[in-house]
Amino acid sequence: MVRLTKIYTKGGDSGETSLGDGARVPKHNLRVNAYGTVDEANSIIGIARLNCDIQSNIILDNIQNDLFDIGADLCRPIKDKEKSLRVTSSQVLRLETEIDDINSRLEPLNSFILPGGSSGAAHLHHARTVVRRAERLATELSINEEVNPFVITYLNRLSDHLFVLARHLNNDGKKDVLWKPGANR
Repeated sequence: MVRLTKIYTKGGDSGETSLGDGARVPKHNLRVNAYGTVDEANSIIGIARLNCDIQSNIILDNIQNDLFDIGADLCRPIKDKEKSLRVTSSQVLRLETEIDDINSRLEPLNSFILPGGSSGAAHLHHARTVVRRAERLATELSINEEVNPFVITYLNRLSDHLFVLARHLNNDGKKDVLWKPGANR
């Protein structure tokens, strides 16, 4: 378990930070950017939870814990041989099961939907777009450095999960705001 007794260390005052293996890198490093974006998505999900039903809150609690696991995974390069916390296929499988369950209760889509509807759904759509950015950063990182493939898969599934959960919060899709192509020409 992590124990924090001092919140500021002054170690980042020069524009560098430490990875999980102790290596010092610039704060704009791609790995730092990837796990920082995961943290951003997690914060938005925390806001969304203020506007969710009990079952959605339980689901989102699990997701927020997984996002901390992803941050821990990304902050420690794969080449680090220490025992590291890594995202697993079972976490991805849980997301897929939840997506299928939630989606089975939704109104079928006949159009793209606009982000919004209820407050909770709007925040989940916001989180979804930030997760997509985290996924893009993780895939970019994977070009030059090894990244746990389950991190990328999880982020890909999570954006889908947040989409269907947002639709659930819009009265199972009945209150979705539909895109009207060319409506303002």
